[in-house]
Amino acid sequence: MDTTIKTLGELIKAGYTSKSIKAELRDNLIVNIKENKNSFEGIHGYEHTVIPQLERAILSQHNINLLGLRGQAKTRLARLMVQLLDEYIPFIEGSEIHDDPLQPISSFGRETLARLGDKTPIAWLHREERFFEKLATPDVTISDLIGDIDPIKAATLKLSYADEKVLHYGMIPRANRCIFVINELPDLQARIQVALFNILEEGDIQIRGFQLRMPVDLQFVFTANPEDYTNRGSIVTPLKDRIGSQILTHYPENLEVAKTITAQEAALQNSRLCAIHIPELVKDLVERIGFEARNSEYVDAKSGISARMSITAYENLLSSAEYRALGSNEKSTSIRFSDVIGMVPSIIGKIELVYEGEQEGAAFVAEKLIGEAVKTLFLEKFPKISKLKKENQKDAYDPLLDWFFEETTFELFDNGSEIEYKSALDDIAPLDELIQTYAKETSKEDSYFLKEFVLWALVEFQKLNKERVEEGYSFRDQYGALFSDL
Repeated sequence: MDTTIKTLGELIKAGYTSKSIKAELRDNLIVNIKENKNSFEGIHGYEHTVIPQLERAILSQHNINLLGLRGQAKTRLARLMVQLLDEYIPFIEGSEIHDDPLQPISSFGRETLARLGDKTPIAWLHREERFFEKLATPDVTISDLIGDIDPIKAATLKLSYADEKVLHYGMIPRANRCIFVINELPDLQARIQVALFNILEEGDIQIRGFQLRMPVDLQFVFTANPEDYTNRGSIVTPLKDRIGSQILTHYPENLEVAKTITAQEAALQNSRLCAIHIPELVKDLVERIGFEARNSEYVDAKSGISARMSITAYENLLSSAEYRALGSNEKSTSIRFSDVIGMVPSIIGKIELVYEGEQEGAAFVAEKLIGEAVKTLFLEKFPKISKLKKENQKDAYDPLLDWFFEETTFELFDNGSEIEYKSALDDIAPLDELIQTYAKETSKEDSYFLKEFVLWALVEFQKLNKERVEEGYSFRDQYGALFSDL
């Protein structure tokens, strides 16, 4: 429509017809589907699961409940639905609830239309302004959502409480002709949920028994966490019955999707003060930690592991490398395993522990998850490490373990320069041979992190001993460490 139109008469002459928001979403989605256009840009891993269900719900003109654990892009999906709205819609200028010029539902809209007719002034509402969101908390009241009688307005205008003009509209009426999202629906008190029945079924609101029928035009999107049904609250059965479609969300199903999401969402990737080389193995490791956490005996699986854990961990990883490079005045650096340990603060803030995890401590669990991720990725590239071997039986790791037995100790310092770091790893000749045999596709630049990765993996498989020294880590042969301790 032409947004230069300023009166109802001009609007009618231009051929405007009223359309509900659900019909608007449906019509624009149909256009996108026919043109093979993605309606939910930036959402990864849902192409064959969640998004088709969501699009079918929109075609059915349903109110929608997105059910899933934290960090599964539920609110992001709801926000992206705004792009399926018309760019602008007209409303009666001055209306609190964006009255449709042809079908006003408020007393202000009806009276303005009756008084001015074709000269009724028209304003335009952009689709970005048609998104309302409310976090459901136990202190939310019916007045907040639906409205209440305003005694100050009644006294100022000298009107009785029986007059519609004394009503103060809540968030839902003010969201007329908009998308309205209620996050964490089970946290809403049951009596407040009951107040939504009429709105969902009949499309009208009631305020304190006031004889008012106001058929608001809304697209409701609710979000909920399955944990809520048992731990905090529940969605009352009649309300669930009135929600047209319930769609289950999920976490990324593989590392590639998870890496795509993290790369898209992580901040400050291109504005670092030094160049940071990030091997692909590092990105795999960041995501693998999340997968290990979802299966860990120390972590509460019902609470979920948000995608935000990987995102913030990745940001901390890069900041650890940047911090080290700034301290040594280097213009470029590459990720080291000490930077991976720098992700621990991001991990411990994103996991809910069961009793056993609480007993061990959050930091222990975070390092345990990193260790499990290292073991999983290590076995994807290198041969399985045997716990017991027959006499005189050799394996791929014997030359490397013999090197540590002869050298007694090997240290890597956190703040060592790039030259010192690479030179120290290059001294371990069996490491080069191992990588050439089982990971020869590794680039020279990536090989240094892989070398350090192998050492940490051997520690996890109890083939080497690792200790934290004042400014770094010391690696020793198991027997050498034993004799040293004695």
